[in-house]
Amino acid sequence: MPEPAAESPPTRLCSATQAAQNGPMGSYFDEMWDDGESLRAPYREFGAWFEGEDPARLRAKQREADDLFRLMGITFNVYGRAEAEERLIPFDIIPRIISAREWQKLCRGIEQRVRAINAFLHDIYHRQEIVRAGRVPEAMIARNEAFLPKMIGVNPPGGVYTHIVGIDLVRTGPDEFYVLEDNARTPSGVSYMLENRETMLQMFPELFSQTRVRPVSGYPRHLQRSLAACAPPATTGPPCVAVLTPGIYNSAYFEHAFLADKMGVELVEGHDLRVVDGRVAMRTTQGYRPIDVLYRRVDDEFIDPLNFNPESALGVPGIMDVYRAGGITLANAPGTGIADDKAIYSYMPDIVEFYTGEKAILQNVPTWRCSEPEALAYVLDHLPELVVKEVHGSGGYGMLIGPAATKKDLREFERKLRARPGNYIAQPTLSLSTVPIFSRAGLAPRHVDLRPFVLVSPEGMEITPGGLTRVALKKGSLVVNSSQGGGTKDTWVLEE
Repeated sequence: MPEPAAESPPTRLCSATQAAQNGPMGSYFDEMWDDGESLRAPYREFGAWFEGEDPARLRAKQREADDLFRLMGITFNVYGRAEAEERLIPFDIIPRIISAREWQKLCRGIEQRVRAINAFLHDIYHRQEIVRAGRVPEAMIARNEAFLPKMIGVNPPGGVYTHIVGIDLVRTGPDEFYVLEDNARTPSGVSYMLENRETMLQMFPELFSQTRVRPVSGYPRHLQRSLAACAPPATTGPPCVAVLTPGIYNSAYFEHAFLADKMGVELVEGHDLRVVDGRVAMRTTQGYRPIDVLYRRVDDEFIDPLNFNPESALGVPGIMDVYRAGGITLANAPGTGIADDKAIYSYMPDIVEFYTGEKAILQNVPTWRCSEPEALAYVLDHLPELVVKEVHGSGGYGMLIGPAATKKDLREFERKLRARPGNYIAQPTLSLSTVPIFSRAGLAPRHVDLRPFVLVSPEGMEITPGGLTRVALKKGSLVVNSSQGGGTKDTWVLEE
């Protein structure tokens, strides 16, 4: 991991208190330190261990972890240049630690939200009761690029639309968590979560013998079981599961191959598949074998050239016809992208209440929809104070962080907003919590978010304890995406 610039505090634990008190965006909550002076309860055992460690040993361990990531090929691609650039995922050896009580509250909120998302998807592709009730405007559905008319009236096997969900959370205080966005299409990053834990177990086995941390290694097994439970009516015998990848040049290819290998299923590309006798089948040495469940990491637009983009070479001609006829399960279901659209996000408190009859446990970040004239006027007047995001954007691309933007950036985004206001939403700049990273000078606070992963099947819902913590490695930065210079940490959820 590239080492951050040296900072003033020395290496010992107590030195991080000064750095944890005031950040470039103002005061913020530090998850390790209570009032900048004493360790918070979840970090006490770790703190005692860290205090007894030789800084030189820890620096060597950080280098060893970097070498392991490089050896295993844990990389991602950065786009937006003449050619995609492959980079090593930066990994930090200081864990992010969450107490059992904190995790229980998060799980209640996550489960409630995912249940509402699935109900919302079924509704908008059937009776659209939420539109009839006036809780979500009809235009927000009908004119949404992510709404898929070909899914109208389709009932996914088991009634599950979002088989794998990633809910991005940020924290602003001891009991203040916000949902930053919902990832209902093809949430990525679970392989980094698993490799982060495996690396920490290898680097510091003594830590796990003295601290009761909930395991995450069962995720691939749970994923395979959850997908198999969603097999379609056409299935005969044990369900055949496969992972569909766009290929080696995709930014998340490492994860596609990793998950297929860990689940013990085939990794396939579009040219490996064809429709045979009303089923989607994959090529094998014994001929074509029907697939029951396809965990697809190919976007809707490219999954079927007969039904969507005719120039796509990534999908399977006719797969949507097989899907609609109940011959295969696609995970996640086509058309789920409307549930993680950032304009729809602003209606999530209403969506949760409409389908569950309960107030949302997890808060939304206040959001201005720039498609609305009054909201646009406010955003233009307060642009230096706000975060502006593309409605369909991801990976930190196409985003403006007002307080960190130059005058040129602000002028450019003002032009974009005036030209296509419906393409953007805006939010206040939150004081994200910090977790220490291991720098040359010891511990230094950096802003983080959290992506827990949720598996959904007719048998129930399973939330992996922890998830992926992404960390902004640059001092003062609020952008945690790896494509924008961020890194990852192991996330510990403590046992009761």
